[in-house]
Amino acid sequence: MSISSLVVPSPLGPLTLFAEDGAMISLDWGKGAIIEGPDTPLLQTAAEQLKLYFAGELKQFDLPLKPEGTEFQKKVWDIMLSIPFGETKTYGEVATMISSAPRAVGGACGANPLPIIIPCHRILAEEGKMGGYSGDGGTDTKIALLQLEGIKA
Repeated sequence: MSISSLVVPSPLGPLTLFAEDGAMISLDWGKGAIIEGPDTPLLQTAAEQLKLYFAGELKQFDLPLKPEGTEFQKKVWDIMLSIPFGETKTYGEVATMISSAPRAVGGACGANPLPIIIPCHRILAEEGKMGGYSGDGGTDTKIALLQLEGIKA
């Protein structure tokens, strides 16, 4: 079990990517604690895909993912991954899909260890309201990501 990390620049500031055993496990805002491990082709691919995403040239990430979370959180994250670039769902819509409550969906969004890659920013409150965002910069960052995808926020 070998964890590697890489800090990459973005329009939102530096992001730190973490990979373990050939899968992405985390994306942290800012310059996270660098883990001494080899720079891997997976981290380089993730960095390139983020660069393309922020340039508006990548609509869907194609990376092996292995986020740590509960079964419920993983269900919510799978739904997030199914929301196409430039589209949104509400906490209530996602909750209905898995017979849960909107607040629980919000909790799973906040626990997402791979923001941007698992697009929790595409989940909104009712009537197009922002809801929260656990990423650095809070809802301002969420709005910037939505606008990048052509969603009027």
